[in-house]
Amino acid sequence: MYSVVLILIMNPITVSLDQLRKYNVPGPRYTSYPPATHFTEEVPSLKPQASGLKPPLSLYFHLPFCSSQCLYCGCTNIVTGDQGKSAEYLGYLEREIKMRAKYIADGSEVVQIQLGGGTPTFLLPEEIEQLGEMIHTNFPMAETIEAGVEIDPRCLTPEKVDALRTAGFNRASLGVQDTNPDVQKTIARIQPLEQVAQANQWLRDSGMESINFDLIYGLPGQTVASFSQTIDDVLTLSPDRFAVYSYAHIPWIKPFQKSFEDQLPDVEIKLQLLQLAIEKLTGAGYVYIGMDHFAKPDDAMSKALFDGTLQRNFQGYSTLKGVDLHGMGMSSISHVDGRYLQNKKELDAYYAELDAGQLPLLRGYVMTAEDQIRYDAIMHIMCNLYIDYAQLSEQLGLDFADYFKTDIASLDDLEVDGLVRRETGGLHVTPLGRLFVRIVAMRFDPAIQSGQPKGRYSQTV
Repeated sequence: MYSVVLILIMNPITVSLDQLRKYNVPGPRYTSYPPATHFTEEVPSLKPQASGLKPPLSLYFHLPFCSSQCLYCGCTNIVTGDQGKSAEYLGYLEREIKMRAKYIADGSEVVQIQLGGGTPTFLLPEEIEQLGEMIHTNFPMAETIEAGVEIDPRCLTPEKVDALRTAGFNRASLGVQDTNPDVQKTIARIQPLEQVAQANQWLRDSGMESINFDLIYGLPGQTVASFSQTIDDVLTLSPDRFAVYSYAHIPWIKPFQKSFEDQLPDVEIKLQLLQLAIEKLTGAGYVYIGMDHFAKPDDAMSKALFDGTLQRNFQGYSTLKGVDLHGMGMSSISHVDGRYLQNKKELDAYYAELDAGQLPLLRGYVMTAEDQIRYDAIMHIMCNLYIDYAQLSEQLGLDFADYFKTDIASLDDLEVDGLVRRETGGLHVTPLGRLFVRIVAMRFDPAIQSGQPKGRYSQTV
């Protein structure tokens, strides 16, 4: 079964421009359900886990500082040249860590840690080790842990790599984006391929178990020829995974993106860039996980796809299913016991709440029973790429095919276009459908289907 699935995933995928135009619409990325646009200012309480529940834990720490602003970026970050900012931030983060640790159930253990930003490697080596000590001192650790960190190659040093390994990190994600000098100049992200190669080598030599490269298609000035060269360049470094993201143009949130609006590739070119990435990466032996992720067949992410343990959260695809996610640091989001909670997005407000002895919460959402049912259906589509009606019926305590009969019936056009295949006992997302998996998931989202979505979303392609 494994080899058959692998062959299907690695076959070239053909998509027409008509299909692109039809399905390139705004939609959620489903890093959560309901999407974060449904969160309200009525913040749910975070309470200790009920006795007997011992869910595994995933910890996310948002480290917001960057030394310069990359113009493609939509992240919550703070640009500063003041290195002292990170030391002050770590002091406040430690306060939050100690407060949050009180809500961990006895017997629960951390199986996953992720540092995101911003630029986590903005921290000094001793600060990285300090953060690692904070985490390991305040939370119970499982024997085996996946610990990942986002890295900007421009500010990585051998000392920082050593500090990351000392702090227990064994996975790294390098922000590459594009190797073309003209594109790099336009997005204010100058990093020669040699710099990426050096960072990659340091990480390899340190014993990192998995290295991911982030690429972005749809950037200003990109052409099919230039992006083809970018992919050829990075393949020479043989990372374990690729995340090939669609550039999200959100000038209503990030006004600096207006500076290159007239240089963005049109939708047909953007499709060709994505198709090129899929063909080149699968042709080089990477498994197409779905949406925007690729991994070598022996990587943990590929194994999670085939084992059915893949999960989607606010960091994208993750290899561990069924964890409670505790997010710490400004703007971070938690998903614990059916509750979503987001921290304050402004640094001063984040500090002020901690100074007052309060968790720095801004907004959140309490899932209803209906939300949980929809969540399970949508995550099966996004992560497993199929739904076994009998399996989910047993899991949810309902007749899945009957409960979702309207949603399943709405898939007629997607089946005609080859995105899904419906059978008596289940629903499958086809290899072509992986490109449009958000479209499939949207058919099970009542807010989208009612034509009354909450919030504004990026395009699906």
